[in-house]
This record gives sequence, C-alpha cells and structure tokens, in this order.
Amino acid sequence: MIVRTKNYKLDTKTYTRIAFRNIMKKQGWIAALCALALCIPAIWVPSVWWFIGAIIAFLLYMLFWWIQFYGVTQLEQGKMLFQKYSYEISSQQILMKLNPREGMPLKWDQIKSAYIDKDAFVLFLNKAQIIHLPFRIFNTENERKFVASILRNKGYTK
Repeated sequence: MIVRTKNYKLDTKTYTRIAFRNIMKKQGWIAALCALALCIPAIWVPSVWWFIGAIIAFLLYMLFWWIQFYGVTQLEQGKMLFQKYSYEISSQQILMKLNPREGMPLKWDQIKSAYIDKDAFVLFLNKAQIIHLPFRIFNTENERKFVASILRNKGYTK
C-alpha cells in the first residue's frame, strides 16, 4: 500500500519548537550536570553567586541550542526543510515530492528516530533535519493507521 498525502509546508516556529524540545530531552542532562557542578563549590565557599552562575550557565546552554535551530530556518541550506511537499509513504521508503515530476526518496534506515505526537508523526533524520507529518495531511484514518503500523514495525515507536 502507498499512502499519498496532501501538500504540506513545515512552519519555522513548529520546526524550532520540535527540534529544541527533542534536543532538551536527549541532552538536557548535560546542562543540568553543568549547573550542578557549578553549585558544588558552595559547600566550601558559601555564596549565592554559585547558584546564580549555575542558572546563567543553564540558560546559556538552552540559548545556544535555540539559536542553532532558529539559525537553520534563516540559512539558505535549510530552506529545503520548509518547502511545500507531498509525501508518498510505503513500507520501503518515503518519497518527498515537490511536484509530480520532482521528488527525493528516503529509505527507512535513514530515519534515526521517530515518535507520534498528539497531532502528528515526527521523524528525525538527524538533530537538525525533521519530517513533520500532521494527521490532517492524510486523506483517511486508515492511511494514518498504516503509517503508524509502519513506524511500529520498523521499531521507531511502541
């Protein structure tokens, strides 16, 4: 079975939100560990400045990643993420089509991780490249269930 979707363009705000949330889930512990390490000297030299420094370090870490993902939306190399595509999804590949004559196939093994959000399928090719497939672009409920079963069979979701 091949699922053909409606045309869809990923919004830059949606991209930034999804990518930032994903990186914080996977690497947020690094920021927390750095903040904790900056608080430890307060045991020997009590001062509120250790905690203020920890908060600033945590905020700078978050700001660094937010700027990275916001920057992708502004660069010419990142513009391909935000073009209007229609998708043809099968159990072998995902075909991203700009128009009926131009497209790019993605094999399922190029997908690093995926999850099913409350209103979309989110596929990660790497930290910065995301395929966001909202449920509204599917023509029927059965097509959405078929894509969910592919993700489950490939081991991306439970």
